Amino acid sequence: MQAMTAKELEYIADSMSNEDLLIKQCAVAAATITNAQLQQACSHMVSVHTQHYSMLMNTLQQHQSIAPNQPQA
Repeated sequence: MQAMTAKELEYIADSMSNEDLLIKQCAVAAATITNAQLQQACSHMVSVHTQHYSMLMNTLQQHQSIAPNQPQA
């Protein structure tokens, strides 16, 4: 396994921010929607996006041990 490039780290950070925003938006929708089916769908999407966020975090943690200690030139 190779260390990630700065560009890859930025992409993962952006993806995590996007997933976090989607979690929050779906949670708000699930809390405010009165239609039971739509509420269930939004709650499911909270779970899906939480899984995505966790997978991205796990990827960062796995690569942390091989990341260089100094910035690459």
